[in-house]
Amino acid sequence: MPSLPSQAAGSARHQLPWFVAVGCTAAATHWAVVRALVETGNGSPLGANVAGWLMAFGVSFWGHHRFTFSAQGARLSSALPRFFGVSLVGFLINEATYAVLLHWGGWRYDLTLAAVLVLVAVGTFIVSRSWAFRHQTR
Repeated sequence: MPSLPSQAAGSARHQLPWFVAVGCTAAATHWAVVRALVETGNGSPLGANVAGWLMAFGVSFWGHHRFTFSAQGARLSSALPRFFGVSLVGFLINEATYAVLLHWGGWRYDLTLAAVLVLVAVGTFIVSRSWAFRHQTR
């Protein structure tokens, strides 16, 4: 039987730097995909945002499962669908906020997206830590 993760490794203090590193990598992936699609004329900012999220999801899940929340011992079979749900809700909030800011903000699409990605990341950390990657005893 696998041992339970140590409290130190499962603490928010340990997890936060990993969350930031993985989150920045995923956000950079998301942002780069959006920029590439928009700048090459292959998508609108909102349409490209969907593709960016899908690409970033793989980066994000792998990094968080492997590094950020690994000490919590969540099984892949439970963490993947939970994290997908968390990520999807975060993306829907992202897309709605992005649409509103693009319409009424008057800012550049890429800088607007960067701000939205940072705002959504805070909620994603809280829900991921407390639910998506929670250790289940069975």
